[in-house]
Amino acid sequence: MRRGTFRDDTVDYAAVGATHAPDLMQYPPEHSIPAESSWRIGSGSERFETAGESLLTWTAQRASGLAVEDVRPAPGPAYAGVSFDAEGTPIAPSKNEVEQRFDAEGTPFAGPGMTLRVRGRVGSMSADAELRVISVTEEKRRVGLVLGTVGGSVVRGEESFDVEWREDNDEVWFTVRAFDAPNSLLYRTIPALVKRRRRELFARYLRAISPMYATPV
Repeated sequence: MRRGTFRDDTVDYAAVGATHAPDLMQYPPEHSIPAESSWRIGSGSERFETAGESLLTWTAQRASGLAVEDVRPAPGPAYAGVSFDAEGTPIAPSKNEVEQRFDAEGTPFAGPGMTLRVRGRVGSMSADAELRVISVTEEKRRVGLVLGTVGGSVVRGEESFDVEWREDNDEVWFTVRAFDAPNSLLYRTIPALVKRRRRELFARYLRAISPMYATPV
């Protein structure tokens, strides 16, 4: 089990971690538009492990047509984080440093505090952004990743990605949550563009992670 969280003042929004708030859809951060979608993407341990590794190796972004560039690990050793038992009691990690892993192309797996740039478009809308990895979670039945904007985007805010292997029915679910506050004048003037951009990104993320998804973006 591994859980790491990074906190820094360099992101360009205040509500760091708010994508995991249970009331995000009812009470989003000020001036932002929330979004949430969940999809069943299969069942069993193999599907869970494949989807989890894909999530941490930037497949949701790359297979969505976005270029992932300039991935930089956080300075200093990576902290393994603290996990909790069912009663909320902290469990000390087995080690304080997490060994950095790399994919087949030599790109680092996602880790807390990393920065990266994504470039591309969704339809006619820009998806360019500089991002920071806010947190990474690797548990027996859940893998998660939270990304926050640093700059260079038409919106500011956060995305969370979670792959969950449910114990009661063996199903694997992929959930994406986000909140976006418009930066550019066009997006502030026409909020519907923020929703449209987010909807198209969600559809692409699902297509990237799930082999069951066949609807064109």
